[in-house]
Amino acid sequence: MRESGVLLPVSALPSPYGIGCFSKEAYAFVDTLKQAGQSLWQILPLGPTGYGDSPYQSFSTFAGNPYFIDLETLIEQGMLTERECERVDFGKNPEKIDYEKLYFARFEVLRVAYKRSRQQGRLDSRDYQEFLDKESGWLEDYALYMAVKERFEGISWEGWAEDIRLRWNNAMEYYRHELSDETGFWKYLQFLFYTQWKALKKYANEKGIRIVGDIPIYVAFDSADTWAHPELFQLDEHHLPVAVAGCPPDGFSATGQLWGNPLYKWDYHRQNGYDWWMRRIEHCFRMYDVLRIDHFRGFDEYYTIPYGDKTAQNGCWQPGPGMDFFRVVRQRFGDLPIIAEDLGFLTDSVRRLLHDSGYPGMKVLQFAFDSREESDYLPHNYGPNCVVYTGTHDNDTLQGWYLRLDGCDKEMALTYLNNRATVQRDIHWDYICLAMRSVADTCIVPAQDFLGLGRQARINTPSTLGGNWVWRMKKGAFTPKLIEKIKTLTQLCGRIHQ
Repeated sequence: MRESGVLLPVSALPSPYGIGCFSKEAYAFVDTLKQAGQSLWQILPLGPTGYGDSPYQSFSTFAGNPYFIDLETLIEQGMLTERECERVDFGKNPEKIDYEKLYFARFEVLRVAYKRSRQQGRLDSRDYQEFLDKESGWLEDYALYMAVKERFEGISWEGWAEDIRLRWNNAMEYYRHELSDETGFWKYLQFLFYTQWKALKKYANEKGIRIVGDIPIYVAFDSADTWAHPELFQLDEHHLPVAVAGCPPDGFSATGQLWGNPLYKWDYHRQNGYDWWMRRIEHCFRMYDVLRIDHFRGFDEYYTIPYGDKTAQNGCWQPGPGMDFFRVVRQRFGDLPIIAEDLGFLTDSVRRLLHDSGYPGMKVLQFAFDSREESDYLPHNYGPNCVVYTGTHDNDTLQGWYLRLDGCDKEMALTYLNNRATVQRDIHWDYICLAMRSVADTCIVPAQDFLGLGRQARINTPSTLGGNWVWRMKKGAFTPKLIEKIKTLTQLCGRIHQ
């Protein structure tokens, strides 16, 4: 079935409280997608963000980001007052997230909501107790991790006192008792997050919109997962990494990408049937309808960089679990709607893994126009079983990218488009049409490309710190005229099934 959708992080939604969240604006965006004939809303990972504010460096692979809890809902439910929300500074720029202000403001008001909820007896509710029981497998460790992290002034867990860093039994018992109220706070935030997300997803599904989620292949070292389950990762006797993850030098970075995530002990995972991974995937499909697996090639081979290196240049490739992993996924869950992020340099073994898995890979138009060689990303080379993107969260916007194309590549692109206009203010529509018309079963367009925005609306620039993950969409950006234009194109290209 041919279909299409829009890529927009939850964080980029408009809202009066500094960051996009599960607010009325999110519901309005679902309505916009419906009106525009779309059937998919692709988002970025929803976990609590850590170092660099990246959703791919989360404090937990199971927890949700408390920033996304809608404060207006809490006001309506009597957990907060409007005055309590108005007196703090969440950041004044409606088009940019100020994470420093957000950190202090959000948790200040959320602590007020927690205290009032406890006074009102909400922590004794049946729904809350059922949530605690159902999610205890990850929630207990996450809540304690966040509480202890606060006790040690926010530093990464390798800097904690040895007894709790290594989870000695007496230390675990002491901190659970000493920080019981603090752990209760972090648990309650997760209850609010999942309650609100479940309601938003239900609304989207009822409108015929499916949610495309994103699972990072790696977890952050500074996370509850690594602290609570060191046996899953390549750590030494002091629970420090032996090597870390990244990517070799490529078009994005001359020195490679040093992500710093701990690497998996794949032999250990294989021996226990990939149990932790299966629980992780099951959790994702409770949250999303479709799942994009980030860095798919890491299951074929993963890039290992010596711990302590300042760049990724000295790394090497090691074999991953391969098709054995995905056979277990299929045995456990059947055929799941999964998208494989297969970007970057692909070897024959990666292509074979993608073929054997049966999952659709990704085709990014911005990678297609290299005048030096034929590209698999040119639409005439596609097969139906793929997802075409005009760009991703790691790319510049179409407008920003086009303005920086060199002469030969730009000439090739214009020839391919059969576009000889001297003024190309709306050139982004040519690429959107190219993607929509392609044989790819699924087409995803970032919201910024539909809006024709320049590089100021870029989400992330790989291998850089600062200025990433901050863009927000203006309220009312999708005008009735734009919505109708998108719907007409979607209908013309046979991608509407409503």
